[in-house]
Amino acid sequence: MSNVSVMSSSVSAGIDIATRYLDLAGVFSCALLGGAVARAAGLDLFGFLVVGIVSGLGGGLMRDVLLQHGTPVALTDYAYLLTSFAGTVIAFLIQVSEQSWSRLFSALDAAVIGFWAVAGANKTLAVGLGWLPAVLLGTLTAVGGGALRDVILGRRPAVFGGNGLYATVALVVAAVTVLCWYLGIPEVGIGLGIALAFVFRLTAVHYGWNLPSGLAWQPHAKLASLMRRRSRRGRRSRSGKESS
Repeated sequence: MSNVSVMSSSVSAGIDIATRYLDLAGVFSCALLGGAVARAAGLDLFGFLVVGIVSGLGGGLMRDVLLQHGTPVALTDYAYLLTSFAGTVIAFLIQVSEQSWSRLFSALDAAVIGFWAVAGANKTLAVGLGWLPAVLLGTLTAVGGGALRDVILGRRPAVFGGNGLYATVALVVAAVTVLCWYLGIPEVGIGLGIALAFVFRLTAVHYGWNLPSGLAWQPHAKLASLMRRRSRRGRRSRSGKESS
C-alpha cells in the first residue's frame, strides 16, 4: 500500500472519529437545551427525560433514517442515549437564574447548530452522497431535534422563523463544511463550520436578524382590476359552454 493511500485512510479515520464526537457533543448540548425548555414548562422528571432525549437524539435519528445506511447510530451506540440522558439530568438538577439560562441557551444553541450541521454533512458525504443531500441532511441534523421538541410542547418550531436565522445558520455551516470537503480540506471545514456557527448565530440573536416573512406587496389597482375582469370573463365563458 502506498504512502498516499495510508495517509488518505488515516485522514478518513480521523474525520470519522471527529464526526462521532461532534455528534455526541450535539446530543449533549441539545439535551441540555431540552432540559432548559422542560424546566421553563414546569415539567416533572419524566417530562424532562422525554423532552431532553427527544431533543438530543431527534435530529440524528431523522438523518440516519433518511440515509438508509444501516440502523440509526443512536440505537446501536449506547453512548448516544447515555449522553442525552446525562445532559437532561444535569439540566434537571442544576437550577440557575432565568437570565443565566437565557445566555447559556444562546451559546448552546449556537454549539448545537455547529456540531450537528458539520457532523450531519460529513456523515452524508462519507456514505457517498453528493453535495446537495449533504447540505440538506446537515441542516436537518441541526434543527430536527429542536423542532421535535417544540412540537411535543405545542410550540411553534424555531425553524419556522423569528429566532435569529436559526435554520439559515445551519444551512450556511453545512454548505461551508461540504465546500471544504470537496476542496480536500475536511479538517478545516470542521473547525471553520463550528466557528462560523458561533459567530453567525450569536450575532443574529444579538441584533435580532430574521428572514422576511410574507411580503405585503399588492398588484397595482389597474393591474388587479384587469386580472379580475379576465377572471370573470373566463368564468362566464366556461359557464356558457357548460349550459350549451
